[in-house]
Amino acid sequence: MAASSPPRRFYDGARYQYDHSVGHQVYQLLQLMRREVEHRMAAHDLTDAQWRPLWLLAIGQANTPAELARELDMDPGALTRLLDRLVAKGLVARERSESDRRVVQLALTDAGRTVAGQVPHVLAGVNNDFLAGFTRAEWQQLLALIGRLAANGQALQAARTGAAA
Repeated sequence: MAASSPPRRFYDGARYQYDHSVGHQVYQLLQLMRREVEHRMAAHDLTDAQWRPLWLLAIGQANTPAELARELDMDPGALTRLLDRLVAKGLVARERSESDRRVVQLALTDAGRTVAGQVPHVLAGVNNDFLAGFTRAEWQQLLALIGRLAANGQALQAARTGAAA
């Protein structure tokens, strides 16, 4: 079995430039995309905070406040206030679970389903506009590279979690 070579080091702490780091570049891109999504969601009377739970409910990724809080990485108290606003707008309904009265189920109203139905179109439009000038091959390569970055990050977290156990 061949010895593995040490990992490449692309950055040097002695000459580290914040604006040239992958993390900073990805963060800046995310901020630009979020601002554009929020601008376009405003046409549907939704804020950045509001469209995400609607979309998660619409695609079945979550259906309780606890699941939404976990998926959105949000404090339960802040999520409760957000849900109050979505209920007041007539987009979400809270219902007690039939099998466990302690559990609150969340459901989109008809109006919520209509609005949530616009979310993938807005997201597709923003992504397509940010990918202007890319070829299909470049888009696929970008997805693969981002996937590799994410896999490296997941491996670091798994190693840390495993070491703590």
